[in-house]
Amino acid sequence: MKEDALKCVKIQQHDEENEEQLLIPGLPNHLAHLCLSNLHPSLLYRVCRSWRRLIYTSSFPPFYCLYVVCSRSSSTAATSTAYNNNSTSTNNSISTSTVEFFCLDPISSTWTPLPNPPTSDPPIRILRHHPSFISRSLSIQSLTVAERMILIAATTHKFLPALERPLGFDPSCNKWFFGPNLPTPRRWCGSSAVTGNVYVASGMGSAYHGDVAKSLEKWDVKEKVDQWKWEKLKGLKDGRFCREFVDAIGYRGKLCMVNIKGHAIKQGAVYDVTKNEWEEMPKGMLGGWNGPSSTTINDESEMYVVDEIKGSLSKYVSETDQWEELIESCDDLKGAEQITVGRGRVCVICGRGRLIVAVDVSITPANVIRVVNIPPEIEAIALHILPRISV
Repeated sequence: MKEDALKCVKIQQHDEENEEQLLIPGLPNHLAHLCLSNLHPSLLYRVCRSWRRLIYTSSFPPFYCLYVVCSRSSSTAATSTAYNNNSTSTNNSISTSTVEFFCLDPISSTWTPLPNPPTSDPPIRILRHHPSFISRSLSIQSLTVAERMILIAATTHKFLPALERPLGFDPSCNKWFFGPNLPTPRRWCGSSAVTGNVYVASGMGSAYHGDVAKSLEKWDVKEKVDQWKWEKLKGLKDGRFCREFVDAIGYRGKLCMVNIKGHAIKQGAVYDVTKNEWEEMPKGMLGGWNGPSSTTINDESEMYVVDEIKGSLSKYVSETDQWEELIESCDDLKGAEQITVGRGRVCVICGRGRLIVAVDVSITPANVIRVVNIPPEIEAIALHILPRISV
């Protein structure tokens, strides 16, 4: 009887292996692959192991994931920073005690750390929380361009610019890279991608300089790597955007910036990349810019803002210069710090960097569909929607 039972188990295991090798019984795998590639990976993930493995192969169209720039929470960061300042380190890469990078897979809900950034001379030291100013967070600015994540500006523990050149990550090859040297490295600035180019406006270097405060420069990412450079463009008329971290986004071929976050009285400016001219921001756009904002990745056709006090989500309508309220108020969205938009989703960092809230804006009415907790002892700083790592 034991031998018969053992034989049945072996037959069952053999049948399961055959089923896993065939994606769809009765169809060759190359035809089955064509059929399954048209389905959403979340559907395939739930069916069987062979389909689950398929969506992570290089031959399956890469689905989009959430790439998260994180730092240690203020309490742990202050302790580690104080230690690092009193010790000698030979590590030339970014200190893991201050900033870390993760990929959140929306299908399996798993967090995966990105590979360590490359070494640099001088070493890159990025600081989020200074032990002398625990209640204040230092800005770490990043953007999405050409389906890559780019870090533009940050601060060291000596309050100096941390990045002499942009640091980028390309998920298609799972590698970091450096951009061209900035004419003047910044601690903060206005930065965004517009029509596939990176723009850096105004900002503060190691000290205030009027020329830097009024400057505007462009990096054409589409050029060959050996031809990468920063091109100087028509600058701002004054330095009002250099006081602190500036909200800047690309919207329908224009760079839109405001000089103060939240509900405070602010000033806005719009740069037309085609005309190389600065314009006044439309009154309606400026009046409703009451929190973190972003536009849809790739096409920059739609602009959204989250009111950090009310917890409302609105979409800008350029034809009427008004904001259309999609969600009147939502507790999950209160205290919003940063947002990114793409693939029909608005993803928002809330809860002092401890939560990521996903809103589906492809349906009416828009609705919160998911709230994700950040891993322990770290806080989210910025979000980027990019294809999954395919190698």
